[in-house]
Amino acid sequence: MTKDKTIERKQERQKEKMIEQLKITPIIQVACSKCGIGRTSFYRWRKDDPKFAQATDRAIVEGLERLNDLAESKLISAIQNENVSAIRLWLQNRHPAYSPKLHITGKVGQEIELSEEDAKLLKQALLLAVPDEPKDDEEDE
Repeated sequence: MTKDKTIERKQERQKEKMIEQLKITPIIQVACSKCGIGRTSFYRWRKDDPKFAQATDRAIVEGLERLNDLAESKLISAIQNENVSAIRLWLQNRHPAYSPKLHITGKVGQEIELSEEDAKLLKQALLLAVPDEPKDDEEDE
């Protein structure tokens, strides 16, 4: 077996290990450290290998979903343990009656003074845009 093939196989194993680690820890720096892979190598592999890039993207999404599930589970446990902060967080983000409100007040409108020249141009544009009303002569025909 040639040296190039050995290096290639080692890289493939490292790539697979990295993909699995990203499913567990979807933070590139942390996953690289746990796998003993430099971030530079990781990003070079992503650039040179579109399949690896897609696989790592999917692994990161899967890892984030897993962490979200874990966080929700811990939040629910905290709510069950009557943790007021957890209860407040849940209600503010899950129940419309407790969500933060934004009240906006003000006056909407704009007054623009047109110059005589602009007023004439506007009038001409409106005359071109709106068809003429039929004259009395045309209605009889």
